[in-house]
Amino acid sequence: MRLRYLETGWALLPLRLLIGFGFAAHGYAKLSRGPENFGAILASLGVPQPQVMAWATSLLEFVGGLSLVAGAFVVPLSLPLALVMLTAMLSVHLPYGFSSVRLKAVTGSGAEFGPVGYEINLLYMVGLLALVLSGPGRLSVDLWLRQRRDAARP
Repeated sequence: MRLRYLETGWALLPLRLLIGFGFAAHGYAKLSRGPENFGAILASLGVPQPQVMAWATSLLEFVGGLSLVAGAFVVPLSLPLALVMLTAMLSVHLPYGFSSVRLKAVTGSGAEFGPVGYEINLLYMVGLLALVLSGPGRLSVDLWLRQRRDAARP
């Protein structure tokens, strides 16, 4: 029974939806706060052309995330999205170790957390790899386009 879900393309649908939503949410946050604010962060990290890269990253995450949710262009978008995660991992998160949750204290106002490690970056990259290896699956624009193309062939 388990293999049937893999063969029919339904098994990785939740993964594609969650990864897509995550990228879209982060891209939307950067766009809504103003990419120039993200550009200032990139400048402090020494990223060349930080304002251009801020816009490119914000739009890639937002549009790429929405495309993943729709199952559109999953394979070609996975490499640039993985590069965004790899860059964030190497330039920001690596010094803080693996763990994405670093509880510092619990106070009357709630939990306080320390710097975030690279765990989430790895999860996103491995999830993208799984989508590339398996294809977009069911309920995807890519599958619909492929079926239309195959039906049009003589």
